[in-house]
Amino acid sequence: MMFRRQRREEVGVNLTPLIDVVFLLLIFFMVSTTFKKESHISLNLPEASGEPIAVKDNQVEIVINAKGEYAVNNKMLVNNKMDTLRTAINAVSQGNTDLPLIISADAISPHQSVVTAMDAAGQLGFVNLSITTRQRDSDE
Repeated sequence: MMFRRQRREEVGVNLTPLIDVVFLLLIFFMVSTTFKKESHISLNLPEASGEPIAVKDNQVEIVINAKGEYAVNNKMLVNNKMDTLRTAINAVSQGNTDLPLIISADAISPHQSVVTAMDAAGQLGFVNLSITTRQRDSDE
């Protein structure tokens, strides 16, 4: 009786599933990574020295009252929308983003109003930004 020899298959490791898993992990980490968005607005916070800063003629001043309403260079805006604020700032500055921009907020004004003013200034390209606050009257 003659027996045929059975052919032996070569033993090997199939790397295809391993490569698939590595690529899936790579895609997972790329998608789940958070990226830090840096702001390009530099803030010059006022110091508590008590000395008034000289007022310049060519500056943009945004005043925010206790209700969160805006006034740009002492002109009240018709509404509190971001587009209206951006348009008013752009009109007063005439597109010159090198002018100093001062945000003066009442002590009880909403924080969102101050952030909106800063955001509008940043979107227009202002980098010379100062923030001041007014104290609440003592009889309130």
